[in-house]
Amino acid sequence: MDHEVCLEAQVETPLVVEAQITRSVLAALEAEDVGVPCMVGVCVTNDEGIHQTNLETRGVDRPTDVLSFPMFELSPGEKPRAAWAEPDTHKVYLGDMMISLERARAQAEEFGHSPEREVCYLAVHSVLHLLGYDHLDEGPMKAQMRAREEAILGKLGITRGAPDEV
Repeated sequence: MDHEVCLEAQVETPLVVEAQITRSVLAALEAEDVGVPCMVGVCVTNDEGIHQTNLETRGVDRPTDVLSFPMFELSPGEKPRAAWAEPDTHKVYLGDMMISLERARAQAEEFGHSPEREVCYLAVHSVLHLLGYDHLDEGPMKAQMRAREEAILGKLGITRGAPDEV
């Protein structure tokens, strides 16, 4: 499928991290069987940048790891439609995500896995939000989303291994 990831880095972002994010976004779209060409915007920032956006958009006065801004109100498993495609690109703009690279590195250390896993997890997590998944409850919704995240990361060969450099 001819999906596109539009990545903007507000902070120094190694090319390997950009590639990991892109690969994760594309893998999530493929795993969810998104059959129309889609575009996803990704902004890589730091805690200060995501804190400001979190405050402005959600009224939450603290940094977070990832923010998702879906263009459509989909339900889990619901697919974007070709009719929603932008006339100039012929792709469906699914929405945007913002990832704090600073927070990803800190969480990787806190959780005892690699920064690669954390960055890829956050990208997959956000794509699932763009596709209608959520974790508002601590029950079935969260379990469904976590299962999809782990399945996608597994297909990418990303495990909870020892920390590496990101």
